[in-house]
Amino acid sequence: MLSYIIWNFNPDLFTIPGLDYAPRWYGVLFALGFILSQQVMYHIFKKEGRPEKDVDKLTTYMVIAVIVGARLGHCLFYDPVHYLSNPLEILKVWEGGLASHGGTLGMIIALYIFAKKLNYNFLWTLDRIVIVGALCATLIRTGNLLNSEMEGVETNSNMGLVYARITHDVLNYDKSRIESVSFRKGGQMESDQPGIVPITAIITYKEGIQLDLDGKRYIENQLRHTLTRYSEVVKHVDFGSGPLNYLINERKGRQVVEIFALGKVRHPAQLYEAASYFLIMIILFWLWHKKRDDLPRGFNFALLMIVLWSVRFVVEFYKMNQEAFEDNLTLNMGQILSIPLTAVGIVMLFVAFRSDKKMSDFT
Repeated sequence: MLSYIIWNFNPDLFTIPGLDYAPRWYGVLFALGFILSQQVMYHIFKKEGRPEKDVDKLTTYMVIAVIVGARLGHCLFYDPVHYLSNPLEILKVWEGGLASHGGTLGMIIALYIFAKKLNYNFLWTLDRIVIVGALCATLIRTGNLLNSEMEGVETNSNMGLVYARITHDVLNYDKSRIESVSFRKGGQMESDQPGIVPITAIITYKEGIQLDLDGKRYIENQLRHTLTRYSEVVKHVDFGSGPLNYLINERKGRQVVEIFALGKVRHPAQLYEAASYFLIMIILFWLWHKKRDDLPRGFNFALLMIVLWSVRFVVEFYKMNQEAFEDNLTLNMGQILSIPLTAVGIVMLFVAFRSDKKMSDFT
């Protein structure tokens, strides 16, 4: 039977001793998107008799435009007051904060410049770049899942994910003494509410480490305070309002602390988007491969804008708001920004069918 999964994926690719920074899977998937996209574009350009060296120039345009556009989009759409007051903060891309709407606008502007400089038809280029754009979006949303960010709203059922990574990081409060932190389904806390499920957090200490009175007091006071007050924990795992419900055991010569809690099952909204974008990519590639002599130029671009941003609009209903101000809005910022982009796609669809140029026409 389908049931909930306790999601505790480590977002770090590896750690470097002595450094606070660690490369993340998100960054790998982000870069992989551009690498795979370049290979796909090599295939497309070769198939249509265009110089493959132009793909290298196109890739450079895309990398710069998407990163700059996505970063500026996040800063201006989601927290303009803070970033305009602290403009140097905009440069701190490594701290997170990229908006796909801004990345799309940056991509369109960069493609227009690319087309002008290299004498490419703008719509011809757009019809092909949207294929790899959907591929990149697939990998980025997968990266969001591995980062345990952009989580979904509660499912009110036992199917979905309990996001436990932030809780894991809080429980791993002393890496010099703690060997591992893990979770398992079940435990001593109970709930008859669908979507609120019993889980057990397990702290395993290193061999030879014994919890003395001070160690127990830390668990019962400071650790309890963090687990029950830190909003990033509370919205996913409920440790109760009273004393922590925990046990201390001995396993294979190591002390183990089991802390009982209730997990909140949420939608894997990132997967919904990733799967949708992958399907869009397959459809766009098939249309280019099989139907470019029949469909009007601009059709692929129009289709992507309509379908992708419509999907984004719908999925936002299953996603937690990213910023506090969105809680007071009828539609969140992701939905508000998706509406004009969808409208652009509808307008472009009419423009495409009024044209006598086919998708395969370069001139």
